[in-house]
Amino acid sequence: MSMFSDYNFIFGFLSTIVGIYLFGVCSGDHVPASFVFGDSLVDVGNNNYIVSLSKANYVPNGIDFLPYRQPTGRYTNGRTIADLLGRELGLDDSAPPYLAPTTSGAVVLQGVNYASGGGGILNETGKIFGGRINLDAQLDNFANTRQDIISSIGTPETLKLLRKSFFSVTMGSNDFINNYLTPIVSEAERKFVSPEMFVDAMISKYRLQLTRLYNLDARKIVVVNVGPIGCIPYQRDLNPSAGDDCVAFPNQLAVSFNERLKSLITELNANLEGASFVYADVYRIVLDIIQNFSSYGFESASSACCHAAGRFGGLIPCGPPSKVCADRSKYIFWDAYHPSDASNMIIATRLMDGDTNDIFPMNIRQLAQA
Repeated sequence: MSMFSDYNFIFGFLSTIVGIYLFGVCSGDHVPASFVFGDSLVDVGNNNYIVSLSKANYVPNGIDFLPYRQPTGRYTNGRTIADLLGRELGLDDSAPPYLAPTTSGAVVLQGVNYASGGGGILNETGKIFGGRINLDAQLDNFANTRQDIISSIGTPETLKLLRKSFFSVTMGSNDFINNYLTPIVSEAERKFVSPEMFVDAMISKYRLQLTRLYNLDARKIVVVNVGPIGCIPYQRDLNPSAGDDCVAFPNQLAVSFNERLKSLITELNANLEGASFVYADVYRIVLDIIQNFSSYGFESASSACCHAAGRFGGLIPCGPPSKVCADRSKYIFWDAYHPSDASNMIIATRLMDGDTNDIFPMNIRQLAQA
């Protein structure tokens, strides 16, 4: 076969593959791609490639991540919520980390994960970790991916692809935990920035970021609110005076932000033509799991499975010296900050098929079919 014929064969083969793929996009049979933005709750390994104190690419993380049971950079024992939702939406593989060298070419046509442990809505959030990819930078990275897709399949087909794809944004927890609530920020300093002012700054910034995502042709966008951060083992151990209860002030901050966020979602849907922003009430779901843990099959609602120090295992990050519980399915929390695979499965299921109390104005299955 001549070199010219080789090129014709390769070009024809690739054209056929792209054509079949785009037929799936246009036919609406399934969600063609998943693009994930967020923090350590959905990071699948981006922080492996940057200089940062926030990493999870070491044991015992990934102990239940099949088939290899090895750490990947996910901050949990198994799968993230984004992994589970992607599979339920019909995607064979999880969206790969943007910074992985293999995330290029045709791979990006099924989605990319831009999330970064320590990242936040505000650019200064997470600076105690050094390297992290905040939401502004994640959006820059998506803009690069979008341009790569345009170069590959052209502008019209890229718009079809993106406007049928699933986008999720899981941000805000770090802006409280690793910014406003960090122990190095004294109460005296917080008097100059009231909780209302801080939440105001977050919402103002988030409005610009979510609008930018829309302007980059995202249409089906799930925005996850901030969970009950006062209930995580880290906050419980940091505030022993709360006893066996969740810590009130962090949860009050989360509730305040979430109320404003739900209003922002309504505003964006009203003002941006063709937009389908969805508000995912993970705060409500996780609090329900904590308050009714035994009915969900859990034995511990407050302690970390990966435990090194502190009454609740919240004082030292999960790592090789940590003790790991024998049955991870019995713990809501994997480590000081993050849910276990078992918790993530419950959360993902309720976001996928829940009613408007869990996810508003529609659930993810309805969004995918819209």
